[in-house]
Amino acid sequence: MTVGLPLYLALSTILLVIGALGLLLRRDPLVMVMSIEIMWNAANLALVATARHYGQMGGQVFAFLVITLAAADVAIGLGLIVLVARQRGRLDADRLNWLKG
Repeated sequence: MTVGLPLYLALSTILLVIGALGLLLRRDPLVMVMSIEIMWNAANLALVATARHYGQMGGQVFAFLVITLAAADVAIGLGLIVLVARQRGRLDADRLNWLKG
């Protein structure tokens, strides 16, 4: 019994929706970064599943690039979160308007 491409793409869509809802509904910056990571993983799943289905290596290469980009995103995002948490104490995305200028 094998799992077909539509099931992988459905799981990828579910992960993308969960990540988007977490990004839009939560105001904690750490949860927002984790939601972005869930969305990156949904894209990776779709790329790898499609590449496997069509027998091409391009999807795996792009997934590897997405993983490296996501790692850089997390490193910068967590660095900013730690910096803001040390300076302000409480983390709330609505109250971070002092970062604009």
